[in-house]
Amino acid sequence: MIERFYSTFHLRIAIFTSGLITLGVELSVSRLIGNVFGASNIVWANVIGLMLLYLTLGYFLGGRLADRNPSVVLFYRLFIWGSFFCTLMPIMSIPILRWASIAMNSLAVPLALGAFITILVLFAVPITLLGMISPFAIRLAVSDIQSSGKTVGQLYAVGTLGSLIGTFLPVLILIPALGTIQTFLVLGAFGYVIGWVGMSVHLKRFAWWYLMLVLINLLMGWLFFPSITRASLGEGFTVLYEDESAYNYIQVQEDSRGFRYLFLNEGQGIHSQWHPTIVFYGLTWDFFGVAPFFNAPDSIQAPENALIIGLAAGTIPRQLFHLFPDVKVDGIEIDKQIVEVGKQFFGMNTAEMPSLEVIVADGRYGLKHAMHQYDLIGIDAYRPPYIPWHLTTVEYFEEIKQRLTGDGVVVINVGRTPTDRRLVNAMSQTLLAVYPSVHAMDVPNTFNTILVATQQTTDEANLGANLARLGNSSATPIELVQLLQVAETTHVPLAPSSVVFTDNNAPVEWMIDSIVFNFVAGNDYASLR
Repeated sequence: MIERFYSTFHLRIAIFTSGLITLGVELSVSRLIGNVFGASNIVWANVIGLMLLYLTLGYFLGGRLADRNPSVVLFYRLFIWGSFFCTLMPIMSIPILRWASIAMNSLAVPLALGAFITILVLFAVPITLLGMISPFAIRLAVSDIQSSGKTVGQLYAVGTLGSLIGTFLPVLILIPALGTIQTFLVLGAFGYVIGWVGMSVHLKRFAWWYLMLVLINLLMGWLFFPSITRASLGEGFTVLYEDESAYNYIQVQEDSRGFRYLFLNEGQGIHSQWHPTIVFYGLTWDFFGVAPFFNAPDSIQAPENALIIGLAAGTIPRQLFHLFPDVKVDGIEIDKQIVEVGKQFFGMNTAEMPSLEVIVADGRYGLKHAMHQYDLIGIDAYRPPYIPWHLTTVEYFEEIKQRLTGDGVVVINVGRTPTDRRLVNAMSQTLLAVYPSVHAMDVPNTFNTILVATQQTTDEANLGANLARLGNSSATPIELVQLLQVAETTHVPLAPSSVVFTDNNAPVEWMIDSIVFNFVAGNDYASLR
């Protein structure tokens, strides 16, 4: 009786653990590939869809196998091997991810797509094996047809409870504390320890052979941990910091000239830059400071309050403080660990930025809880190549409008290719649904366009008029004059668009995917400005 109770109890533990590992792996897979491919709806749909396909296959095969051979030993073997492959597959993915990162950075979409599919196919083995556990456990647990409904219901409940915990455990605890690969190792190790104990109890002796899997797991961890977190460096670059947060794989590198760069998620894009004596870098951030000068010259004054959504490590606030020493800046950044990196390596502290207030929150939620009215609100929240869709809609820009002063401006960084400006045009059309005037500047030598929307009706000629006025004043920082000169030469006309993004319909990711594929298919590198 006691033995029967223990056997049933341990089956429930196995079902619980299987559900925990399955959902934990699914969430961890999305993070594993998200470091390279992002976290778009397309990525999530593929991850969830294929995981469900593998589980479907596992349920089917597990049920048939259990009817043919309802062996407790076979049950635990499936469990042990499924757990083991959960630790093996992510390590096998490491070289593929490195390859995919290079392909993504060079816009080699077919290669990147091939790597994406390959990684997801690798996880067919562990998820299918774990999917076999539930029907197999039901076959072993049901001994009386009269109570089969109760038994099956209890097993489903226990498995679902494990899935519930597996949904939160990696995201909230394991990945931030240990890292993504280490999370797979922990989940897998937990699974095959449960399986090993169950098999040993059933056999009434230690299943020593399966302990070899534990040793293999420890060996893999010891061998691969150094290479998991160490990304390839460019010549002359030194890694100052690298770690994995709840949202990003974070790396700070410094080159031989003393420039520091913030890289996120395998180096896709520079998210912040810093140098002890140089503040402006000829890149996208420089253009945020010229946005107020699209207003008429008679209404121009230095911004008193600014809000940056997508603060990263503080490059834009540092530039604003340099141009407008008395400005007060609030910055919204979703990743608390990036904020700490900014303080440590990018001068985002009270010494260099005394009036910077940081809000750790999502860009939309943080805006609703901001405390001031702002003369300038800037949005630079890309996760290349995607911009969060909920930061692109009419409703969001209406929320921003409520936070702007009468002469306030909103400035946003938008991606494009040299010949495909659909996203720029759609974003400008969306802004025009809220603001009377919108202006565009193409950042030289990049795939970026800066859009500036103004509360008042404004004209592009205002930029030249303000340049003429400020250029004759000795009090004007020379960097501001130079930035206005560049802005005037990069000002471009806007084209109408039939697309207006709303909270109900914002196909931003679809549009970006289409732009990238068209760009690669056309090999349009030569026309980059």
